[in-house]
Amino acid sequence: MDEIGDTRRTAIIADPTTVEKSGSAVSWSAIFAGGVGAAAFSLILLTLGTGLGLASISPWAPPGESASRFGFAAIVWICVTQILASGLGGYLAGRLRKRWVAVHVDETYFRDTAHGFLSWALSTLVTALLLTSAISGLIHTAAQVASAGASGGTLATLSDRGNASAAANTWPMGYLVDGLFRQPDASSATPGVAPPGTAADQEEVVRIFLNGLPSGNPLSANDAHYAARLVARRTGLSEAAAQSRVSTAYSQLQQKRADLKIAARDAADKARKAAIYASLWLFVSLLMGAFSASLSATFGGRQRDL
Repeated sequence: MDEIGDTRRTAIIADPTTVEKSGSAVSWSAIFAGGVGAAAFSLILLTLGTGLGLASISPWAPPGESASRFGFAAIVWICVTQILASGLGGYLAGRLRKRWVAVHVDETYFRDTAHGFLSWALSTLVTALLLTSAISGLIHTAAQVASAGASGGTLATLSDRGNASAAANTWPMGYLVDGLFRQPDASSATPGVAPPGTAADQEEVVRIFLNGLPSGNPLSANDAHYAARLVARRTGLSEAAAQSRVSTAYSQLQQKRADLKIAARDAADKARKAAIYASLWLFVSLLMGAFSASLSATFGGRQRDL
């Protein structure tokens, strides 16, 4: 009689339909618990890494050396954070899931792996939602850098707008135009008193320079002679000397503008390469996290069954 009862219980347990009806193959509560735990732990580790990184940067070290060392340490810490946090979430998802009765070992291994992967996916989505504002800020900054690289900096922007008042107060435009109207003998000028009309003449010269800058060509003969007359009238120089001043100042302004454009493009290119580098390593770290979560879930599931 006992043997018949044991046989019936074994048949009921081994019946796959009975096992499937006893519960779902996915324990969403365990996945949610693992995902939330992984997201919280990753936030803790990222905060710790930020503090350690800022503490390790010295303001007296060369900028390039500190940046390269900080970048390498940040990559390593992000990978370590993904492995530890995702591993914790996967272990929780495997350890807290329901016990599957009379399920094949391979099927149990697959389900545990899936639980770990789903917990990692949930924690990744939660972290992405929390960091949406920071990511949007980085994108906005990168767009500004790219825009500056395309326009060639402040000087190029002002030359496109033709804003003489703003350009007159912008380096190097203001400095070069001020040099045009300097008196050849400083002792002959009255201290603190500017010659009449100097500000208006300077703005007019600025407008002449701004009109010629976008083309990249030398000033036209009419503009160059007119600017030279303004300079000669205010400084007492001969027209030939004033003409030489105007040509030299305009050539220096063109060179400065070209240098600013090259520097802005180099900065934009460095930002682009840094973004690519960071994206690739972030991809690698996410893969590490997915693998760690899946593997830890199988270990947690095995502990649960034992």
